[in-house]
Amino acid sequence: MKDIELHERALTGADLACLRGLAAAGTPLPPELAEALDAHDLVPPGAPPADLVTLWSEVDLHDPATARRQRVKLCEPAASNPALGFISVLSPLGAALLGLRAGMVARWALPLGGEREALIERVTFQPVAAHAAHSADAAHAAHAAHAAHAA
Repeated sequence: MKDIELHERALTGADLACLRGLAAAGTPLPPELAEALDAHDLVPPGAPPADLVTLWSEVDLHDPATARRQRVKLCEPAASNPALGFISVLSPLGAALLGLRAGMVARWALPLGGEREALIERVTFQPVAAHAAHSADAAHAAHAAHAAHAA
């Protein structure tokens, strides 16, 4: 499993704007996210890598200590519902996941002490990449329809 360094965190412009908005509204950010506002790789506009964990990504995790697997969706704080798998980006797990990629290990501190970790096995849904793929498919279909009509 690969250890994570802060500079390996990549953020989309939308995720960066969300974090900055939360901070500007007075919401305390977890230390790793506050640091990430200054030390991150910014993903160029367009389609980020499909395996990048962004807000609203759905992620399959594997905890090597317990062999437990779970699927979570990273969300904004107002949409958080851990019982349904919606994990706030401000939670310890959410803050650890944002900006990492499949194959990396997320580590986070537990509220009562200790540390947990989970392997990001795969990103099953990444909204920006999914939207870009859908847009590309729609454009291809429209071009094919236009070409067939013109012929």
